[in-house]
Amino acid sequence: MGGANVRRVRPSDVQRLTVAECVDRYAGMVRAKTSTGALSPKTAEVYVRDVVTFAALAGADRVLDDLTGEDVDEALLGFARKPDGRRRAAAGDAAAGAGALQSGASQARFRRSVSAFFKYALVAGWVQLNPMQAVTVRPRQRGGLRAQRRALTVEQAEGLLGAAQDLAETAPAAPGKRPDQRTELRDGLVVLLLAAVGPRVSELTAANVEDFFVNGGTRYWRIFGKGGRTRDVPLPGPVVEVLDAYLAEGRKLLDRGREPKALLLSWRGRRLARGDVQAVIDRVLARVEPGRRRSVTPHGLRHTTATHLLAAATDMDAVRRVLGHADLSTLGRYRDELPGELEAAMRVHPLLGNVDDPRRR
Repeated sequence: MGGANVRRVRPSDVQRLTVAECVDRYAGMVRAKTSTGALSPKTAEVYVRDVVTFAALAGADRVLDDLTGEDVDEALLGFARKPDGRRRAAAGDAAAGAGALQSGASQARFRRSVSAFFKYALVAGWVQLNPMQAVTVRPRQRGGLRAQRRALTVEQAEGLLGAAQDLAETAPAAPGKRPDQRTELRDGLVVLLLAAVGPRVSELTAANVEDFFVNGGTRYWRIFGKGGRTRDVPLPGPVVEVLDAYLAEGRKLLDRGREPKALLLSWRGRRLARGDVQAVIDRVLARVEPGRRRSVTPHGLRHTTATHLLAAATDMDAVRRVLGHADLSTLGRYRDELPGELEAAMRVHPLLGNVDDPRRR
């Protein structure tokens, strides 16, 4: 859907409209295109029906700019699981058609409709960042929409984390920038928090300095998550080291007194925006050796955290609490397959021990 005549706005101009309000305005624009012949009435109504369905799945009363790639993923997969009433009617037998879900073609069309809606929303000033850039659900030739593997392998994750730590360690000696534009410590901290703790990007950018505290000698991050839920997550030692260095040095360079509470600041002294986080990751990725480098989104790092914690046989409920999920069943969407994990699991079978030990023969 086109949006070329809509003025492109700055992030500060973004309108805090609900999903329902944006869908209503978008539907009016789409229907108006039928009067110019740009769209047929039938095509326009398909677009409108899809975005109305999306609003119901994503939450009509939520602010559109608050939706993340994770939220859109859930809506897309929700549509894929939604019974197709038209196919049931065509069968003429409610019982026989009760299990008829959306066809692969319908799922792919729905995703295109949602993508067009967000492209328009971006130029209309309803969102700062198009969440479709972080969406991982893709249409397949057969079987409809499926989530792609997003987690980094151990080698890739270690490469990224190593680059983040190296960046933080070399920050004091890095030449060529004004002091108030030195973001190395901040960039290293962003990647370490995303990869080690797996927060939602909105949780990361909303973090305040006061949310980090010490209890019993352990440093915690109090994360304010979805649905008003909070969770206290202990931080690994390497993350604490970079956090302390950033609070002692890096943040002071960026502080203009405009955001006294915000943990992560832009070089202008404002709270770091969600749309800036991907650029931070990409800068750190550029420092990873090519053989271990793979592009990843903030949400992909959340999947990486979950996948490797579960692969290491970490208690599932502990992983749920780290990620901030209300239900254990949700972890299934975050557990990605890792190369060679089945072979590794069988080598350390709990009932057989070390099968290569001659004493077991």
